[in-house]
Amino acid sequence: MRVLLLGSDTPLGMAVQERQAMLGRHELFPLSRSACRWKSERQAKKSVVRARCDVVVDVRIEAAGDGGIQIQPLDLKRCHWIAKACQRTGTAYLYISSSRVFSGRLERPYTERDEPDNEGSVGELLRDAEAVVAQTCERHLILRFGPIFSYEGTNLISQMLEPLREGDSLVLDDNLRGCPVAADDGARVVLALLDQLGTGLEPWGIYHYGSSDTATYYEFAEALLAAASQFFDVSASAVELEREPEGLRPLNRALDCTRIRNTFAIRQIPWRSAIGDMVKEYHHRQQAGEN
Repeated sequence: MRVLLLGSDTPLGMAVQERQAMLGRHELFPLSRSACRWKSERQAKKSVVRARCDVVVDVRIEAAGDGGIQIQPLDLKRCHWIAKACQRTGTAYLYISSSRVFSGRLERPYTERDEPDNEGSVGELLRDAEAVVAQTCERHLILRFGPIFSYEGTNLISQMLEPLREGDSLVLDDNLRGCPVAADDGARVVLALLDQLGTGLEPWGIYHYGSSDTATYYEFAEALLAAASQFFDVSASAVELEREPEGLRPLNRALDCTRIRNTFAIRQIPWRSAIGDMVKEYHHRQQAGEN
C-alpha cells in the first residue's frame, strides 16, 4: 500500500521507516514535522492529494505530547484538515493518539469504551483531536499508545538519561502508572495494522496498545539506570523517589489491549526487553556526536 507518514522525524516515525525498510511491504512517503506545519487547509489537502496514498499515518501529535512540546490549537486544525482531505479522497486515516487522554483515576486498565476524561490542557487537545478525526473521516483508526521511548529524538530515554550523563539526579514520582512502549514495538503494531488494511479489512474505530508490563516513572528510571550503568558512571542514588503528599490517590493510565488482540492478533510485548538495546544505541549515538 501507499502510505503517507506525517511526522516521519519523530521517534515513532523513524522507527516505522526503519522497520518498513527491512520488511518492504509498503511504499512510504515521509513528511517531517516541519513539512506538516501547514498554514491553510489548502496546503494540507494538497499534501494528501499529491501522495495519492491509500492510508495516512499521523504520528505528529502523540510525539509532541511525549516529547514535552506544547500542543497548539493550530495542531488540532491540521488534524481536521487532514481528516477532511481523507474523507474526500476515500483515504484511510490512521491517527496515533496517547493514553494521556485519560485522567488515570480508574484503578483498572482503560478500555476503548471509556470516555477520555483528562482535564489538563494536553489531555483536552488530544481528546479534541480524536473527536475531530472520528467525526470527520469515516475510514479512521485511532490508535492510543502508552508513552513511546526510543534512542532517537525527545522522549522518556533522552529526558531521563541526559541529566544523568551530566551528573545530575532525577527526582521522580511513583504515583502515575502506565505502560511504556518501545518505538520499534510501536512500529511493529502500526505496520501490522497496515498489513491487514491492505487485505481489505475495515475495522474502523479506536484501539489501544501498551506493553504487557506496567511501570511508574520511578520504576522505568530504575531499569534505565541499571542498563545505563554499563556505559557511563552514574551514582546509585542518581534516581530519587519524590515524596508524595499523604493520602494522594495513585493514578493509572494502563491500557486494556483486548480489542487490538482480538481484531488484529497483535500481542503485547514487555517494555523491559527493549531497554538494554535502546540504551546501548543511545550511548553509541551520543559518543558519535561527541567525536
